[in-house]
Amino acid sequence: MSTLQTSPSNAPLSTLMRDGSRAEHTAAEGSSYMASLLDGQVNEQGYADYLLRLRQVYAALETVGRELAATDPLAAAVHDPALERLAAIDADLDHWLGSIGPGSTGRTDELDSPAAKAYVERLEASREWGGLYAAHHYTRYLGDLSGGQAIGRTLDRTFGLNGKGIAFYDFAEVPKPKPYKDGYRARLDGLGLDADQKARVVDEVKVAFGLNQAIFEELSGHLAAYRR
Repeated sequence: MSTLQTSPSNAPLSTLMRDGSRAEHTAAEGSSYMASLLDGQVNEQGYADYLLRLRQVYAALETVGRELAATDPLAAAVHDPALERLAAIDADLDHWLGSIGPGSTGRTDELDSPAAKAYVERLEASREWGGLYAAHHYTRYLGDLSGGQAIGRTLDRTFGLNGKGIAFYDFAEVPKPKPYKDGYRARLDGLGLDADQKARVVDEVKVAFGLNQAIFEELSGHLAAYRR
């Protein structure tokens, strides 16, 4: 069933993206891994293993974004270097893997993660059309500016970090997330897509949430080893 059969095709794209992916969003957030992380029950290795997967995802997301933004107006409308997270992830990995010491998983872009690999492949495939890339950009970065902030605060409190190791959640160039997110949604709504194009974007948002959920499920399989 097309996403737009349950929503009016003339609705703003940002509204369709939010409402059309609500079930997938809820499923991703409800993973056992994320519940344990927010309850302060995941240890340093468990969080580092999450970051190692995110590193692969953001390396692909940001590489594809820079390429597409130069040629595709849909990608250019959402692409913003101020949002890029790869350097922050690297800084955080230095902290978390350093705190674990010998015997840690170690730092590598070749972490054996089928879920991260599938996510990267889908991101690389988004080069086909900027609308697909915009769907992934929206899913990751607006999530980082929203619920991601709660994760950062939880980690800070749980591990007594005093702001260390959570650069991923610190958007220094976006001091006021709400106005930024409002402007971002306005850019999405101004893309001028037709009903079929909107449906394609919404379907890709649903795929993106499913890919995130797969990463959480993969991590959930190791919760016994991550128990804090």
